[in-house]
Amino acid sequence: MYSRSGTTTSTKSCSEQIEKLKYEIKTADAIVIGAGAGLSASAGFTYTGERFEKFFGDFIEKYGLSDMYSGGFYPFETLEEHWAYWSRYIYINRYMDAPKPIYNELLRLVDGKDYFVLTTNVDHCFQKAGFDKSRLFYTQGDYGLWQCSKPCHQKTYHNETVVRKMLDKQENRKIPGKLVPYCPVCGAPMAMNLRTDMTFVEDEGWHNAARRYEDFLRRHTGLHILFLELGVGSNTPAIIKYPFWKMTYQNPKTVYACINLGEAVCPDAIAKQSICINTDLAGVITALKEAKNEA
Repeated sequence: MYSRSGTTTSTKSCSEQIEKLKYEIKTADAIVIGAGAGLSASAGFTYTGERFEKFFGDFIEKYGLSDMYSGGFYPFETLEEHWAYWSRYIYINRYMDAPKPIYNELLRLVDGKDYFVLTTNVDHCFQKAGFDKSRLFYTQGDYGLWQCSKPCHQKTYHNETVVRKMLDKQENRKIPGKLVPYCPVCGAPMAMNLRTDMTFVEDEGWHNAARRYEDFLRRHTGLHILFLELGVGSNTPAIIKYPFWKMTYQNPKTVYACINLGEAVCPDAIAKQSICINTDLAGVITALKEAKNEA
């Protein structure tokens, strides 16, 4: 079912597909939003180009970094420089508002609907836009959380206060040594709570969100569910894309919708239950929101 050769790309016009999606949003018993990096990119959270150069010009000049993401893996010589880089990274991608109101428009689009959000994004944009925290499952972590790098225990720590101090006190690409974070239990350096390897901490909050998501799906078994996939690429398809395909296949009342420029595809087996919109994500959300306002 998941073979690339067995997938279909819609040839129908975007306007026709948007009209179908508008109807499904209106009539669905529940909506499950699956959001990937493309959604935050459409909101202006880009990791290359002008935005990267604006905030990391000194790091680019010294190390020749090509983008923000890969820079996060650079082997800086000291923790003082490592956290100077990461404090900027965290601040602009977690504590600054998104340049464009796509998340706010998405919230207005599902306002009044029974929804749940499953996302691989770690920038907290859903919660900042006003989405109900109890309806969010951040599967891959949160820029706003630290954990022990070993890890010696399964707990995470909020970092905003210290990150703002790091940002304020850094000089010459370094923070003061006294601001370097260490585990309060074993003394090892702290690390980001991001799923990059097997050390990722799934804390109590993570497991509670996972249970709420499972319960949401269980309570809506057999009903008319819209699986709305937004900006999900092919890097981690097993988290959102493949489960959405599988659940759509298992329930004939379900509809799968995918909005993703260049990657709006679905398996042949669920083509009749699918809406694939191969165009700019932000434009579709805005069009849907405006259509709802006019209704």
